[in-house]
Amino acid sequence: MNNHLHIDNSDEDSQLFKKVRVYPTHHDLPEDIRVQVTELLNQTLFTTLDLKSQVKQAHWNVKGMNFHQLHNLFDEIAAPLETYIDMVAERITSLGSTAMGTVRIAARYSELPEYNLDSVNGKEHLATLAERLAIYAKLLRTAIEQTADLGDADTSDLYTEISRTIDKSLWLLDSHLQAN
Repeated sequence: MNNHLHIDNSDEDSQLFKKVRVYPTHHDLPEDIRVQVTELLNQTLFTTLDLKSQVKQAHWNVKGMNFHQLHNLFDEIAAPLETYIDMVAERITSLGSTAMGTVRIAARYSELPEYNLDSVNGKEHLATLAERLAIYAKLLRTAIEQTADLGDADTSDLYTEISRTIDKSLWLLDSHLQAN
């Protein structure tokens, strides 16, 4: 097993999560590429776990005239995220690395802003989730390009699949906001 540490010129604590273990595999991608891809995938895993929890926060706490419709919509948006969490984590391990999928590490290193726990208004939840999904969609498109440039078509394809679903979810949220 080799250990690699990606240094990003920030504090010691933030470097810790980027320590990537690479186990021997028969995978044909070179080890240095697998290290770069699994660092990116772990960052995606952190953010996807956080996004799912934020969507569920809205699902559980929405109030108002459109409660039932929004409650169901938020659940519909959260459901595929669980599948994508699993797919991303399994891609990490298939490349010979460790999926870092605990809630604590996800909260610490997610790319998303913290969710306002006082939100109950449907429109506020819609706007916040649209903002979060837009951030996530942009990260996915960047990851599509990065993994394609690294020669990992399979991971790029995974990111493309996730991106399509997120774009549809974003459209559903935006459609509600455009009507108000």
